[in-house]
Amino acid sequence: MTNPIIAEVTRGGIVESRHTGAFAVVDGEGKLIKSAGDFAVPIFPRSAIKAFQCVPLIESGAADRFGFTDEEIALACSSHNGEPEHVRVARSMLQKAGEDEAHYECGAHWPYFAEAQHDLVRHGEGPLQVHNNCSGKHAGMLALSRQLGADPKDYVKIEHPVQQAIAKAIAEYCDVDAGTLTWGIDGCSVPTWAFPLSNMALGFARLTETATGKRIIAAVRKYPFMVAGTGRFDTRLMEVLPRVFVKTGAEGVYCGCIPHAKIGIALKCDDGAGRAAETAMASLLASLDVWTAEEKAILQTFAHAELRNWRKIPVGDVHATMPG
Repeated sequence: MTNPIIAEVTRGGIVESRHTGAFAVVDGEGKLIKSAGDFAVPIFPRSAIKAFQCVPLIESGAADRFGFTDEEIALACSSHNGEPEHVRVARSMLQKAGEDEAHYECGAHWPYFAEAQHDLVRHGEGPLQVHNNCSGKHAGMLALSRQLGADPKDYVKIEHPVQQAIAKAIAEYCDVDAGTLTWGIDGCSVPTWAFPLSNMALGFARLTETATGKRIIAAVRKYPFMVAGTGRFDTRLMEVLPRVFVKTGAEGVYCGCIPHAKIGIALKCDDGAGRAAETAMASLLASLDVWTAEEKAILQTFAHAELRNWRKIPVGDVHATMPG
């Protein structure tokens, strides 16, 4: 199957680039509401499903035992900018769980947010693991390891009880057999399993129906800044449209849900372009008849991004071309 074009990039009034992709919109019963392209082919969801990686943190009792706040639960589901507030919350989670930054196994990288990078340089400092966009998730995993009574060493390995608990959560929510799925190693060193977009969408629809899922959704919608940060699509959209939950993943993946409609969504841009995935996700959301007129108008503004050059002169745009 040839996937349709889901976004275009223009310059000077003509199309300069085209991005193909696939998507699935599913309800909690697994009914396919809307789709395009080969949504049944297995793909790696990457960070788009951090909500499922957070499920065992709550269901094991770890989040309550260590007194994690909604802000901290939101960070556990994030791919954050490494801004000072993100670092503060990650360190709070570690302290509450009696853990230390030295136990992190996510690796260090410079903060995504330029001002946070510049601040480190000004102080003669380099990036730490706590600046890693996944440090909140890893703080949660360390807390889960402690709750399970497991040795935190190698908590990123697929055979570790932490990752086995996560595999079980993904299997239950997304209706897949984690033991038979192809898996790889994510950027932050944890396992990532490949499975269809339709199953990812099902999992997000089911998040809207369980007590654990509702707690996670409430946390990320209450603290959207923790999910990404300054200027990021996820944060900006959830700040102006509180009734949605969206989460990006690497290589052009986007997932999310519409809690009031009990609908899950999963989308993949074939060439991994985040700019295309963002506009396509906004357009797909706007196409669903579950919003007020005002909410639809907000979504439509996110389905188009103006492009400017280094002198801030408008040169073109990125816009969604969603089929159907």
